[in-house]
Amino acid sequence: MTTAAKSAPTGDNAPGTRELPALEAPKPEPQPQSSGRTGRGGRHRRRATRWRTFYFILWRDIFVTGREIAPFLGQVLVEPFFILFVFGKVLGNLGYTTPGFEQVLLPGVVALNSFLVSLQNTALPLAIDFSYTKEIEDRLLAPIPVVLVAIEKVLFGAIRGLIGSLVMIPIGLALLDHVSWPLHTLPATLGILTLGGLVGGTVGLTLGTLAPARHISIVFAMTLTPIMFTGATQFPWASLSHIRWFQILCTLNPLTYVSEAMRGLLLPSGGPHSIPLPICIGAIAAGCVVYGFIGIRGFHRRAQD
Repeated sequence: MTTAAKSAPTGDNAPGTRELPALEAPKPEPQPQSSGRTGRGGRHRRRATRWRTFYFILWRDIFVTGREIAPFLGQVLVEPFFILFVFGKVLGNLGYTTPGFEQVLLPGVVALNSFLVSLQNTALPLAIDFSYTKEIEDRLLAPIPVVLVAIEKVLFGAIRGLIGSLVMIPIGLALLDHVSWPLHTLPATLGILTLGGLVGGTVGLTLGTLAPARHISIVFAMTLTPIMFTGATQFPWASLSHIRWFQILCTLNPLTYVSEAMRGLLLPSGGPHSIPLPICIGAIAAGCVVYGFIGIRGFHRRAQD
């Protein structure tokens, strides 16, 4: 009698065993996708923070100027006052100047104050901050780019220059005889004086970052006097046609175009010929770009030292 032998179930077919599920790699958790709106919002917040910081730094400098208004006015008014008094009043009473010279002189001196006050109040503090007090380091640690720190210095100098030039207008009208200032030209003159302060601030930025503090007095002595007397502040540029070399030299001075633009706005139609206003504005803007570029590069270099 034969019996069929049954093979014992083995392996996976063994009774009492369960089929185990295959091990699977854990699925990565879905990462939150940043939408374009979120990225743009972050950029907007950072940009707003930068400009808010820039505004508060500028406002702090203006507030300090307001608290020191008397020394500031004494600093910016003494020199142009005596220029107007000696050239416009004394020499006129002595007969050494021709009639109508006061009307030519006043716009030039107002332009001079806008340019030089801005230059001095940008260059001198920068040279001192970078060399002695190191106060500029606090500005560089602020959450704004280095470029904005340099631009703030230029704007603050331009604001000071604008204030100094505006204060000279009533002083000149009270001091000089036979001068006038048409009120309808006031918006245009404000624009020209603002541009004059900006180009003066960029020149000051260049001088303040390129000249070491121990040499800043020498640099001022070698630059301010030539700037003052080649900027067509005491004479119309067109009257130099017989001194051609000096006329070309005055053409290289940005202050010349500020003075000529002021005269073009304020002198009567029959007065001395001035450089056309569009040319003056273009030359002032070009000066802002050229000196601003050089000054910002110098500011970057000094900030990294």
